Amino acid sequence: MTEKKHIDQVGREIMISYPPKRIISLVPSQTELLHYFDLDNEVVGITKFCVHPEAWFRTKKRIGGTKKINHAQIKSLNPDLIIANKEENTLEDIKNLEKDYPVWVSDIKSCEDALQMINALGIIINRQSKSQELIASLRLSFSQITLPVIRKKVLYLIWNKPFMAAGRDTFINEMLSIAGFENAINDTSSRYPSLSEDEIHALNPDLIFLSSEPFPFAQIHVEQFQHLFTRSKTIIVDGELFSWYGSRLLKAPAYFEKLKIVIE
Repeated sequence: MTEKKHIDQVGREIMISYPPKRIISLVPSQTELLHYFDLDNEVVGITKFCVHPEAWFRTKKRIGGTKKINHAQIKSLNPDLIIANKEENTLEDIKNLEKDYPVWVSDIKSCEDALQMINALGIIINRQSKSQELIASLRLSFSQITLPVIRKKVLYLIWNKPFMAAGRDTFINEMLSIAGFENAINDTSSRYPSLSEDEIHALNPDLIFLSSEPFPFAQIHVEQFQHLFTRSKTIIVDGELFSWYGSRLLKAPAYFEKLKIVIE
C-alpha cells in the first residue's frame, strides 16, 4: 500500500494510505456519501448522529458525537483515514486527531464546495468513476429546478429559544437560493444569528421555515410561530435536504419543487 499526498478543503496537506482500508467518518452527510460509494467494509466508525443509512447506524461502531468525540474508541479502531468537517467538528478535536491519524477536513458553504468534496473523496477512496457519475447527475438535476419570477423572503430557523437562523455565509443559504428563495437575513456578521421576537417582526419574512434538525421542530411549534408572527406563513421543512451535502443532494431538487406547491 502506497501513500499519496492530498490537500483538504481547508488547505491542509495530508498523506493518506491509498486506498484507505479503515475509515472513520465524523460527519453524518459524508457518512451517507461513503455508503453511496459502497464502502461497507472500509468504514469502521461513525458518530451517533450518522443516522443514514439505518443499517450502518445500527451496526457500525459509534465514536461519540460530532462535537464530543470518544478518542479512546477511535484509537481502538486504528483508522487509516478520518473524514471531518470544519463546521461540524471542533478545531481542538481535529488538532488532537491529526497527531496520530490522517484527517481530511471538508469546508462546505456552497453547492460547488459540495461537488468538489465529492470529487476529492472519490479520488481518495478509489471511487472516481462513481463520484463523477454522482457529480454529473447532481449538476443536471439542479440545473432543471424552476425558479419563480419573484423570490419569497424566508427566515430559516435551526433552533428554538433562542431563535437561531441560518445566515448568509452558510450552505443552507445556498440551498435556499437554489430552491428559489431569498434569505431574510442580510447581516453577515454572524453565520447563525440569534434573533428576538422583535427582530423577526422587523425582518417581516414571507415565510418562516422551521428546520427538522438540529432542533426537532414539530407541529406545535408551527402553531406557536403562526400565532406570534401572523404576517408570515410557517411550515416545517426537511433539514437534511437543506443542509446535508453528500449523496442526499440527489433528493433535494424534487423536494424543492414540491415545497413550492405547499407554500402557494
